[in-house]
Amino acid sequence: MNRERPHLLGMELYFEDLSRAREFYLRVLGLDLKEEAAGHFARFDGGGTFLCLEKKGTENYPSSDKAVIFLEVTHLAATLERIGRKHVVHEEPARGQRAAWAVLHDPEGHNVLLLEKRPKKKRR
Repeated sequence: MNRERPHLLGMELYFEDLSRAREFYLRVLGLDLKEEAAGHFARFDGGGTFLCLEKKGTENYPSSDKAVIFLEVTHLAATLERIGRKHVVHEEPARGQRAAWAVLHDPEGHNVLLLEKRPKKKRR
């Protein structure tokens, strides 16, 4: 049986203060804003996926508030220095096969996990 696998298109988070959330993802994390409707949503390019920030209460099918955003970065330490360590709530170094990572909180407390990209192993 040939089963088609879903492809992740994007994610959406809900916010009380959409403008504050928009500024965090735009100015602090540096994501590219692609589309927005003031007071309703802001959609960012995620490099093949998207992240949509939505004002709570603007749709009639809201989801649970639990969410984690995973972002891959080339150099974690440099990214954290650029962002500012005041945003870091937890950090783990690389160990064995596990990449280095850090957790930030956006303005409403959603976890934003920055995962350092591991170099691809060369084939012999």
